[in-house]
Parts: sequence; C-alpha cells; structure tokens
Amino acid sequence: MTRTRDPILDLLAPLRRYAFALTRDRAEADDLVQDALLRGHEQRRQLAPGKAPGPWLRAILRNRFLDRRRHDQAQSRREAQFAQLTPLAQDAPQDDALRLAQLRQAFLDLPDDQREALALIAVEGLSYAEAGQLLGIPPGTVMSRVSRARARLRAFEDEAPARPALKIIGGRDAEG
Repeated sequence: MTRTRDPILDLLAPLRRYAFALTRDRAEADDLVQDALLRGHEQRRQLAPGKAPGPWLRAILRNRFLDRRRHDQAQSRREAQFAQLTPLAQDAPQDDALRLAQLRQAFLDLPDDQREALALIAVEGLSYAEAGQLLGIPPGTVMSRVSRARARLRAFEDEAPARPALKIIGGRDAEG
C-alpha cells in the first residue's frame, strides 16, 4: 500500500517563508502558519476539488496576518488611551500614612473636653442635644467645644506643610 504524500507538507516551507516575510519574526511566523493551517483545515470544504491549496492557504495566511495586525493596532490605541487617563506618577502612600498619623496626633492633643465633644458629634454622629445630654452639659456648650476643636484642627492643617518634611540622615545633604 503506497500512500500519497500530503500536498500540504510541500507547502510548509513556502508558507513559513511568506509568514516570515510578513512578520519578520520566526516565532510569530510559525504561529501564523499554524493558525493559517488550522483555519484552512476548518474551512477545507471551501477549497474546490482538484484546485491547488497553495494560493488558497497563502490567502488565509495573509488574511490572518492582517487580522492580527488590526487587532494589535486596536489594542495599542486602547492602551494609549488608557495611558492618557492614568497619571504618570502617584503620591507615595507612606506620605498619606504619615499625614494621617500627624492629624490623629493633633486630634489626640486636643483638650479632653473638646476631643470628647468632637468625637461624639463628628465620629459617632450624635446630635448636639444627644451629646449634651450624655455629657451633662447644655447643647450650646457642646457646640462651643466642637467649634473650638475644629478651629484648632484647621489651624494645625494651615500650619502643617502639604508634604511632611523628612529629616535626611547621612549623605551629602545632611546637616553636619
């Protein structure tokens, strides 16, 4: 029993050369040939009987190459648009953590009566009447304490630098 050689095998080298000419990359060319052969196999009924498969497979290979190129270009455009929407640099999270620690300390440094009143109103969400009843003082006194606490925290915010200054230890810039 003699088997006839599959004509597709004779097309592998020319298809790889053509794919390499299109892609200029051996691995990508091999992927493209494999993709074209798979597509050709899936659509083998479209090839007219007795017709040479070479031009048909080259057309499939070229169409797959163009499809990939269009896909890559669209992907590049989407990535470029996304890059325009994202900032090039982000603030270091430790700056925010340091700033929050400083603000927490400023809150803790408030006089006890102001800190307690502010915590009940701003953190716990009590009304001035409820806080006054809990503390055993008139609501107006609670309002006054909260106002003074907020004023102190605003003053702290106004005095504090936008970015915490870190002390340089060692190196050329260190005071010495």
